[in-house]
This record gives sequence, structure tokens and C-alpha cells, in this order.
Amino acid sequence: MLSKSQARLFFVAATVGFSGVFLALTADTIRQVPERSHEDAMDARVVAGKEIWDHNNCMGCHTLLGEGAYYAPELTKVVDRRGEAWIRLFLKDPQAMFPGQRKMVQYDFTDEEIDQVVAFLAWVGKIDTNGFPAEPDLAPKKATLVSTAAAGPAHANPQIFESVCVACHSYGGRGGAVGPALDGVGDRYTEADLRAWLHDPASVKPGTAMPNLNLSDSTLDELTTWLMASRSTL
Repeated sequence: MLSKSQARLFFVAATVGFSGVFLALTADTIRQVPERSHEDAMDARVVAGKEIWDHNNCMGCHTLLGEGAYYAPELTKVVDRRGEAWIRLFLKDPQAMFPGQRKMVQYDFTDEEIDQVVAFLAWVGKIDTNGFPAEPDLAPKKATLVSTAAAGPAHANPQIFESVCVACHSYGGRGGAVGPALDGVGDRYTEADLRAWLHDPASVKPGTAMPNLNLSDSTLDELTTWLMASRSTL
């Protein structure tokens, strides 16, 4: 058993020692912050986007870096998941993207404000968070299909697929797994069916999760032609 003087010495030494460890770890954390948060990339658009985030109390529904509410999706890596073009379309008119489903408020952001919010979310997504947020245990596996389309400029992926559709669909083994893979879709549907679906998915299948992107006639023609070109040559 320790004497009073020994117990006092043990207490003081342990307190000083662990306080020193705590201060050293704190200093090391502060030292790493600029690099891990890529502070040098925090430009005026990022700052303005953060101000919009705070002003509209986005954290009242969403979480960011683990902080916030759990009513709406976690947005730390949303740019990686969806892509900037998809997010811009969604912020422009959430209800049009998912008629009757989304409860996202229509904020009537200007194009400049949307760019600033996207810049802020893109900056957040590049912060070194030690793997947060983790991939869900039951997350769907990404498709690894091989495209059946012939190689060549005539079958180059349309720009809208690369910037928007790829957030949900895969083609040639690359893309999202929210919607079905698009390889060989021309084997399963006629050109008229595909165009009708792309023009207004809900009119073909009420309640579908596929958003209405309000595509122009030229874009509809481009996507339909591209999808039909993916038919199998067997």
C-alpha cells in the first residue's frame, strides 16, 4: 500500500504525464489540419457555399462530417456518389427530379448559389476523414459488366451520361449501382420505348425512382441512339 506522500507523487506524476501526452496529441492534430483539410483549396466559392449551408440550416435535415440530423442523406461524400452535374440539377428543382417523393425544400437558388454549394460540398468531400463515412455493409455491389457495344467514335458515351446518368447507372463496368446497368439495354427495349422512358419515366412507370431530367429533343435523340447502339451483336 502506498503512503500518502507516495500516492500524492503518483497522482501528480500521472496527471502531468498524461496532460503532456494530451497536449502533444492536440498539437499534432492542429499541425495536420491544414493538409488534411486541404485548406489551400478553400476559395471564395467554398466560403460562400458554407454560408448558404448555414443560412438555410441544411444541417437541420442532413449530416455533414458526422454532424447534423438524420432525416435526409449524409452529404460528406455526395459529390463522389452523385457527381456535380447531378447535384446541380437536383438543387435547381428537387421536386422535378423526384415528383411526389422528395421532401427537399425548393430554395430557388440562383445558378451562382448552386455553384457555390457544389463547390463547398466538393471541398468537404476531399477532407481526409480517416475513411468516414464507411461504405454500408449491405451496399449493392457495383456492376462489372463488359459493354457489348462496338468500339469506336460512333459509340462514345454521351456527355450527359458521363456527367449525370453515371451517378446511378453503370455502362461498361463503370458507374453507379442505384439503377440497372445499361449494357445491352437496346436488346430489351425498342427505340420508341427507350425514348418514351427518357422523356417522362413516371408516365411509363408511375412511382419509379428514375427522375425526369427534362431532356431536350436533341439529347433524347442522342441518348436513344447511343443505347440502341449497345445491342448485342450475337
